[in-house]
Amino acid sequence: MIDIKRLSPEQLDALKEVANIGSGHAATSLSKLMDKKVMLQVPKIVTGSLEDAIIKIADPNDVVVPVLLYFLGDLTGRVLLLYPFKDAQELVSLLVPAVHDNSVEVQESMLKEVSNILTCSYMNALGTFLELVVLPSVPSMVVDMTGTVLSSFIPEFGSEKDFIFCVETKFDFGAMKKQLCVYFLLLPDTASLVLILEKLNMIK
Repeated sequence: MIDIKRLSPEQLDALKEVANIGSGHAATSLSKLMDKKVMLQVPKIVTGSLEDAIIKIADPNDVVVPVLLYFLGDLTGRVLLLYPFKDAQELVSLLVPAVHDNSVEVQESMLKEVSNILTCSYMNALGTFLELVVLPSVPSMVVDMTGTVLSSFIPEFGSEKDFIFCVETKFDFGAMKKQLCVYFLLLPDTASLVLILEKLNMIK
């Protein structure tokens, strides 16, 4: 397995560039969806194991909304969009006014759809940057405490849980005085991780 802890500053800068491009595409997609100006703070990057990354971004007792998608094509693996619960609620509230039916089912469907759009924006940016085809699946979503989510996901991910690429993205809605946070966690399988690093000239 690649020792991700030994990445050089230059290699980390390359990953940050990918994060900036993906986050910018996500902000543009969200702006078009809501027909509102959406600004973007400079994304923060966390790399490491799935467990370490999630513990860094959320307390085990915090309620979060994870949305899981698989991706296929030249790269394979999983994407986990993780919303703090309040941020997920705020995002839905920004979308609900245009919808007459604001039942739990509709809100969940809307959040899944937005998550799908954001994920496609990230993955399309990644694919374009690396000159690879990346295709996301239909999303699945739950609402639970961070600790429960972590214990549920880790066994499923197997050895791939040893490396994730986490992008903390904050969307700023300006005049609306709202700032929402979402974490984009990329969990490539081992072969895809090697391919990404090769494409970024991190390994020969």
